[in-house]
Amino acid sequence: MIKLRYSKKLFKRSSWSKASACGVGHGDVAAGSVVGGRGEIEWELRPGGMLVQKRDGGRGEEVILVRVSTGFSWHDVSIGATRTFGELKVMLAMATGLQPREQRLLFRGKEREDTDHLHMVGVGDKDKVLLLEDPALKDMKLRAAGGAAARRVQSPRQPFIQV
Repeated sequence: MIKLRYSKKLFKRSSWSKASACGVGHGDVAAGSVVGGRGEIEWELRPGGMLVQKRDGGRGEEVILVRVSTGFSWHDVSIGATRTFGELKVMLAMATGLQPREQRLLFRGKEREDTDHLHMVGVGDKDKVLLLEDPALKDMKLRAAGGAAARRVQSPRQPFIQV
């Protein structure tokens, strides 16, 4: 957190005294930014690297509902808007049984990285995300399962009949 001092002349508004006295209007925003009346503004660094004025802490994190479609079924997941796709994969692992490394998440036609934040790529409330199983890992699973099944079902060899 960075605190910057400012002079009252720099940020002076005509509605400052009226709004702070009655608690309404544009002065609310300005009055909320002053910490303890000492003339300091609190700043925060967002995940995208932008330095912005700190929000009021009473609201908490915004929670959004994301519908994740697997092709034949879907899951509605409530998650914080500032979470990452990697954290969404962990939540989906509990619902689908697929490990996060086996999942591929697509939003607006593009596969998203685990480090991408939901709000930074535009995922909003009630948006749809497509979940696909990684084709390479799926193929490896099928080969391993096919090889194991072939070893279990080894039938005795039957002699060839020659005519």
